[in-house]
Amino acid sequence: MTVAIEKPGNPGQTKQAEPPPPAAPVRRISRSMVVAAILAVWLVLFAVLRGKQTLSLAAADLTDLHRWLNDVNDSIGANRNSNPLFLYGFNEIRLVIDNLVTFVQDLISQPSGDRPLPQIGWLGVVGLAGYVSWAVANWRVALLAVAGFTFLGLQGLWQESMDTLALTLSAVLVALLFAIPLGVWAGLSERANRIVTPFLDFMQTMPTFVYLAPLTLIFLIGGASATIATVIYAAPPAIRITAHAIRSVPATTVEAAASMGATRRQSLLKVLLPMSKRTVVMGINQTIMAALAMVTIAALIDAPGLGKTVVQALQSLDVGTAFNAGLAIVVMAIVLDRVTTAASGRAEAARRSGSPLLKWRRHLLAAGGVVAAVLVYLSHTYLWAAEFPGDGGTGSNIAKAADNVTTWAQDNLSGLTNGFRDAITNGLLNPFQTLLTDSPWWLVGAALIGIAVVLGGWRAGVTTAVCVGLLVATGVWSDGMTTLASTLVATVLVMLLGVVIGVWMGRSALVDRLVRPTLDAAQVMPPFVYLVPFLALFGATRFTAIVAAIVYAAPVAIKIIADGVRTVPATTVEAATSTGCNTWQIITKVQLPMARGALTLATNQGLIYVLSMVVVGGLVGAGALGYDVVAGFSQGQLYGKGLAAGLAIVLLGVMFDRITQAAARRTSN
Repeated sequence: MTVAIEKPGNPGQTKQAEPPPPAAPVRRISRSMVVAAILAVWLVLFAVLRGKQTLSLAAADLTDLHRWLNDVNDSIGANRNSNPLFLYGFNEIRLVIDNLVTFVQDLISQPSGDRPLPQIGWLGVVGLAGYVSWAVANWRVALLAVAGFTFLGLQGLWQESMDTLALTLSAVLVALLFAIPLGVWAGLSERANRIVTPFLDFMQTMPTFVYLAPLTLIFLIGGASATIATVIYAAPPAIRITAHAIRSVPATTVEAAASMGATRRQSLLKVLLPMSKRTVVMGINQTIMAALAMVTIAALIDAPGLGKTVVQALQSLDVGTAFNAGLAIVVMAIVLDRVTTAASGRAEAARRSGSPLLKWRRHLLAAGGVVAAVLVYLSHTYLWAAEFPGDGGTGSNIAKAADNVTTWAQDNLSGLTNGFRDAITNGLLNPFQTLLTDSPWWLVGAALIGIAVVLGGWRAGVTTAVCVGLLVATGVWSDGMTTLASTLVATVLVMLLGVVIGVWMGRSALVDRLVRPTLDAAQVMPPFVYLVPFLALFGATRFTAIVAAIVYAAPVAIKIIADGVRTVPATTVEAATSTGCNTWQIITKVQLPMARGALTLATNQGLIYVLSMVVVGGLVGAGALGYDVVAGFSQGQLYGKGLAAGLAIVLLGVMFDRITQAAARRTSN
């Protein structure tokens, strides 16, 4: 702004006042600088206060909270059949679930009544699998289903596989009975969506291990607890995806139906559900995959099936048996995934194919139904069709080959694998673990709260403060810090892998097409399966759990980063290229900074996946909270400590989730 000033002695003449000098730019302190300052202060105080107030607790020691939880467990066991809450509530739920699981097991896996074999033998199950796959998908998927189920029998794991399938089907049925209506409700009502979302966030944040201990307290060890735990873990994807599908139907279509006099019920049944069917089926696919993963982990609470075989083999370090059973889990997962994935797009794929057999489809399905019914009858009536033939020689050969490969790897690659393990352990894991476990608890808590406030805001700081306080109260602070160290180290390595491969995929459509199927296949496999090959390479150590966690969590991080890099506008990249930027400068100065939201989201998902897998690694020497949970199942006097460890895992997961989600929102704004 200029001001006219009248010259002295010259009325009417003015001169322009000089504009004020520009204000000196204010230098803003970045969040990364503040985080670096917090870490520097932490290191200085660690050097002074090392080893003081660390809240360490020996493996066999208990706190008052742990003893109180043991007393609660004993009290519930003593009053289970007299307490009205159990007598008319939890016991009835357990009875209903037990009856459902027993009914499905009687059909396909366990002896039924006076019969030495189930109602439907192997030939009937294979026939039904092929027919259902053909009916809901296509003939190629039907052949895959028949081949996959036959392979399960050739492995010598038919009954174990059918037990796993029975538990999975039971859990999926119960989950969908609740999930689909809740998803529709959340899709129709924004208020309902706001109510449901926090519960879904909590259910999906909790690592799979954590569901088991409290459920055994209420529903006892066995199939009922395993099924209920699986329902809790598997229902959220179906609820979320169903709600998203309902909300994605164009509003104009719904308005057109209403203008023609359709009621809300008619709009739902005739418009919303038919138009969202494909997406809802994808939600069912995710529920089935989650259920299969959880059913195998539920072997820790005596759930029958392939998971129990894997757990027993891992505990005895029998790599061959674990690999054979793990392969069976992968085969079942692939079959179920392909069937439901193909089912979601069957109608559209059939229209595009233009096959002349489409008009005969109903007649062919009817004929196929007759064939399937005949196979079921034969398997119910004749022993040769009921009991899978052979002695499982294929499985024995697979286990033997896995053992031979393990022996060869240990003899010839031990120098390489041990060197890699020692480099990461001594160079990264041990120093970081020492910093967390040997610092005073209040110093670690203050640093975590400060970092949460800087990265996620005051709400994330409050959440972190509450989680830190409750972690101290659980009495397993030191074990929690050990798990925290392993989780953060694994997450750093996941993000390094995610950035390298994700940027490569995001910049090249060819690389994306080549790599993405492998990532999709990796996400199908249940967590247990990842432990087996790395147990062979690295032995039973915490490093085995970390490497398995990296491989388990990397696919989701890679895909998120690749999608984030791909969404950077091409015009922006072209503008940077025209100014003379090379490839490295474009990646580091343009694409990664503009994909910060995707990077933060990838960190969030990587942390949650890594945390769940590091805890599962308690089966192969990871120790810390994972060991506490497993020991709580197997040793009655440590039940309370295991329950407290499960709560500590939840608190770590909630803390990670809230900080990274808040940081993602701040970077995207």
